Amino acid sequence: MLRKPGGDREMVDILALVLHHDEQTVLTAVELSLAEGVPTKTHVLNLLHRLVDGKVIGGPPLDTPQALALHREPKANVERYDGLRSQISGGRHAS
Repeated sequence: MLRKPGGDREMVDILALVLHHDEQTVLTAVELSLAEGVPTKTHVLNLLHRLVDGKVIGGPPLDTPQALALHREPKANVERYDGLRSQISGGRHAS
């Protein structure tokens, strides 16, 4: 954290969390963020709130696709929208 600008301030903010939360819970959040390789104040706060709220941390990995595949490309049907607009506005166009 000290290698980036403002890292010392983030570290002080993380240490100050023990004034509002249990010391062991803060320590657990810091250890989890270090283990995940994301030692930032925002990530520590996120983990801390998850621990306090009792939400699951480090659940089973999700099997998500790397990219979404489009099987059928949508067609632009401008006439359909012109027809809908004419029904609503009584057959008049804005132009």
